[in-house]
Amino acid sequence: MVTNENPGTETHDARSRLVMSALRLFAEKGYKAASTREICEAAGANISAIRYYFGDKAGLYRAAFTEPMGDTPCGSNIAAYAGLPLPEALARFFTEFLEPLKKGEEIRLVMKLHFREMIEPTGVWQQEIDAEIKPQHEALVSLLKEHLALQRIDTDVHRLAFAIIGMAVHFYVGQEVVSAISPQVLNTLKAIDVLAERLAGYAVSMIEGEARRRAQEANHE
Repeated sequence: MVTNENPGTETHDARSRLVMSALRLFAEKGYKAASTREICEAAGANISAIRYYFGDKAGLYRAAFTEPMGDTPCGSNIAAYAGLPLPEALARFFTEFLEPLKKGEEIRLVMKLHFREMIEPTGVWQQEIDAEIKPQHEALVSLLKEHLALQRIDTDVHRLAFAIIGMAVHFYVGQEVVSAISPQVLNTLKAIDVLAERLAGYAVSMIEGEARRRAQEANHE
């Protein structure tokens, strides 16, 4: 009699296959058009497995939408950045932010699904904003407030935070453009690490520029 020495591995593999099959089909067809039956057929799983692992189709969709990006929102734990020199804090931020890009085709499917969600909303995108994007933004804003020695967070701090994060976001939403123009920017794991280092340096320059702008305005008052 052959026994499975590690039944947990089989469970994990079945769940992972469902998430990946769902990601492909939801990205291709959208939430409504992709049926749970064809997802299970693609994953080699029983239809009851969706209820077991995810509760229902909506739960499977949420898993496909969020899990490939990682378990923890990048930069949302401000305590982990406290006390670090600004270049080091930003290097860590961008390294964590760009880490999912190393998954290659999986992340391309995630981006395709995110675009589709914006066109055919299910409500998951708003949940993503509340649970991950907003905490990430607030963490970066807090870092900028501290470095710029501000008494309060104003609109320009938000502008700067959006601009800094936007540099990295472009490499997700513009993967096809980057690959067509300069594929070496993203085509290896090392290239993605170098990109994180460069973005940190660009961000430091942006922050220093904002500090000079504020100082000049203060001198003219």
